Amino acid sequence: MNQGPSNHDFGTASADAPEGHEVPAPQPGEASRQLGEVSRQPGEAGRGFTGAPAVEVVRDRDAAGRARNARPRDGLGRPLPHGMTGIPTTPEDLVLPPAEALREAEHLLAAGRPFHAHEVLEGAWKACDDDTRELWKGLAQLAVGVTHLRRGNEVGAVRLLSRAGDRISAYAEISPHGIPVAALTTWTRDLAARIGHGPIPEEMLAPRLRSSE
Repeated sequence: MNQGPSNHDFGTASADAPEGHEVPAPQPGEASRQLGEVSRQPGEAGRGFTGAPAVEVVRDRDAAGRARNARPRDGLGRPLPHGMTGIPTTPEDLVLPPAEALREAEHLLAAGRPFHAHEVLEGAWKACDDDTRELWKGLAQLAVGVTHLRRGNEVGAVRLLSRAGDRISAYAEISPHGIPVAALTTWTRDLAARIGHGPIPEEMLAPRLRSSE
């Protein structure tokens, strides 16, 4: 896989909040920034000052008037030209119960669609109001790491997988919702260490998020 610069990163103010300080729930749009939303098209999100006259940008909006990017996306979440048929993304307001979120995200990872798995896990993270919130954030980071890897961004993949492993490892002894946290922590670190050293088996990109039933 080709090594390229990371378009996005995790590492946010909320992730680095001092111990003992409560981190508020993300505001609309904030979750994607905290998770280092995997890649918008270059130039889509924010443009540098060039000295040219300002140009009004007409943004896609939903029925409620909220800004939405209506461009179709491929199976890895990359924008496609208007008019092409893409893969539907997860509705931003979709919140699944923990067991269903894990089942759906695991299915999407196995289907080679980690970007969509990250959307499901991000929804669970945004909705979580208990002490497992950081675990859900780490699981979403895990899926973003696999997304970077499938896109050929090895640098971003290593960074995100490493941070995901560090974040979820704190839950290894309690394994909330039957999540095999210890095994997932080992998986993130093994995969990160293997990147850049030859082909990676397809099955290694589809970790189990639930303990075997």
